[in-house]
Amino acid sequence: MNPDLKAFQEKIGINFKDAGLLTQAFVHRSYINENKSSGLSHNERLEFLGDAVLELVITDFLYKEYDKKAEGELTAYRSALVNADTCANIATSLSINDYLLLSKGESKDTGRARQYILANALEALIGAIYLDQGYDSAKVFIENNFTPLIHKIISDGAFIDSKSLFQEKAQEFESVTPSYKTVKETGPDHEKKFTVGVYIGKELIATGEGKSKQDAEQIAAREALTKKGWGN
Repeated sequence: MNPDLKAFQEKIGINFKDAGLLTQAFVHRSYINENKSSGLSHNERLEFLGDAVLELVITDFLYKEYDKKAEGELTAYRSALVNADTCANIATSLSINDYLLLSKGESKDTGRARQYILANALEALIGAIYLDQGYDSAKVFIENNFTPLIHKIISDGAFIDSKSLFQEKAQEFESVTPSYKTVKETGPDHEKKFTVGVYIGKELIATGEGKSKQDAEQIAAREALTKKGWGN
């Protein structure tokens, strides 16, 4: 076993029965494309599974923890807890970046693209834990790493629907409804990134980048609120 992965298992308090699953969680598709004889598989199927497990655990936690909150508020809390930024931050705190297997090109990119790779690797890790250890272990891992953040998310207002708030402020202060336009799409089909601009009239106020157009719109709206000074 890779001693690094042994140290990682000690860090997260989980001893994998199948260490190959843990390795796979950190393999990016670009590495496979560059190392076709490695015998490894990329982490996208694990990410798909982990994403579903993460959403279920967080939904269950919020439903029980906030039994007086309406569905809309719970949805906003969940979105803030499982978005790419939160996942990337947790992945960074676990030093997942040190274990990623990437192509030489991807290894050089430490910007926004790396944040998405880290977020995806964390979801793949959750999928690997679920397969290797079962639902209860995956639940404990998620609750240990995600749920402590919920109180800060609420106090910081990070759960607020920035798009709705920006529309409300634009109508209040400028009597206009903002519009959104996709200005760029990058990446292969399995890992698309969207850049969306938010406009008041013909004026571009801000842009945002996300794994979906909806995420990009929220990020653009959040940036626009800051630029306009309408955040409060």
